[in-house]
Amino acid sequence: MSKKRYEEVADAVAGRIRQGMYAVGERIPGTRDLVEHFSVSVSTIMAAQRLLERQGWVEARPRSGYYVRRRNQNGLAELEAALPKVTGFEGAPTLVDTQQTIMSLVQATQSPKGMNFAMAAPATQFLPAAAMEKAFRAALRGPSEEIEAYSFPPGALRLREAITQRMKDAWCDLEPDDILITNGCHEALTLALRAVTQPGDVVAVESPTYFGLLQVIDALGLKALEIPADPKSGLSLEALQLALEQWPVKACVAMPNFSNPLGCLMPDERKEQLVRLLEIRGVPLIENDIYGELGFSGLRPRAAKSYDRAGGVLYCSSFSKSIAPGLRVGWMAPGRWRTRVGYLKFASTLACPSLPQMAVAHYLAQADFDRHLRRMRHEFAVHVERMTTAVLRHFPTGVRVSQPAGGFVLWVELEEDCDTVALYRKALAAGVSIAPGTLFSGDGDKYRHCLRLNCAAPWTAEAEDAIRQLGVWLRAG
Repeated sequence: MSKKRYEEVADAVAGRIRQGMYAVGERIPGTRDLVEHFSVSVSTIMAAQRLLERQGWVEARPRSGYYVRRRNQNGLAELEAALPKVTGFEGAPTLVDTQQTIMSLVQATQSPKGMNFAMAAPATQFLPAAAMEKAFRAALRGPSEEIEAYSFPPGALRLREAITQRMKDAWCDLEPDDILITNGCHEALTLALRAVTQPGDVVAVESPTYFGLLQVIDALGLKALEIPADPKSGLSLEALQLALEQWPVKACVAMPNFSNPLGCLMPDERKEQLVRLLEIRGVPLIENDIYGELGFSGLRPRAAKSYDRAGGVLYCSSFSKSIAPGLRVGWMAPGRWRTRVGYLKFASTLACPSLPQMAVAHYLAQADFDRHLRRMRHEFAVHVERMTTAVLRHFPTGVRVSQPAGGFVLWVELEEDCDTVALYRKALAAGVSIAPGTLFSGDGDKYRHCLRLNCAAPWTAEAEDAIRQLGVWLRAG
């Protein structure tokens, strides 16, 4: 089959990038220049630009154009060697025992002073504060019943309609009635687990995994069965299949798109395999897609939910990472558990606050949100790269780091004899907070030689000095 004209244009531009005619970070010729050079229409050039972006050659910058994207930082071989190791599958459900450290970490990050590398929350400089201020004013000018009345489950219709439109980018064809608004993704995960499990049940989770999920599992009296995750492709389907054969797993929780803390992206074919594997065994998949719109390539990856044929995937997400954590506006698509989840939501919190829902709905109706996302993706990619460079420069030799494909957290693996819990305590006393690796496992001692760093913090001389000081403490033992 002959190539379409826009594909030929994209190939020509990609060839110039490969030849070094356009360097990393350099702006490629604009739309008008490309139209004149190739003697094609504007729509053809725009299609070629979108194709180049999907292929990872370029990235769009708001009101600026397309720039050559960095494909590898220090050469592929060196980066591959620096990846964290994949843990083995131990195959035994465990109780979670990290509550005290979690609460100390959360309380420490409430302080306005110090350097916060611990919590996975973007600093205010990355958030659309001015746009949201306008959105709140617009919501307040709307019908009073929209913000004064209870917003009972499933939540504000206008917001649910906006979410279904955005879910089309994740290849999910949903109706507003398929969506339930929640108080953040954390509540969505809690409701999903409550809907499909009973106390004492076994839940399969990635390892390492988001520590907030482990706290939910603990609070609900469940047991976590840790399935190793590859730092590039995510949850090991081979280990999951083995676990399903050995244990009565009642649910599986996974982050296929830019997982926390590894930042890995599961290939689409493995997402489909994951859904089918669980579907055959009647095990619900709880998909946490909170970072789904924050991929560095600019292309929104498919959700595992898009492969769901039987309603067995409970999809969870929120705007906490892209608009504002404090709004606590999340949502879920519970599949065949929609009625059960709606009842649990009503019984536990009655309703979600109406004003934040309407403000977010107003904001999503504006084109500014997509421009904001493009800017945010670029800034997160830059800050992850800066943090990676600083860690490699200041930490002891032998350090391994993840290569996030999206999001804004970095997973760091040190030599086995390093103790990041001791490092956490020493750093906290000096006003620097980090997340020790032990928090990302139900086993209180696993990943003691690892840590997670939040890269969505202002990158200043003080920030780099804090990383340098962490390296000094690590070398001192």
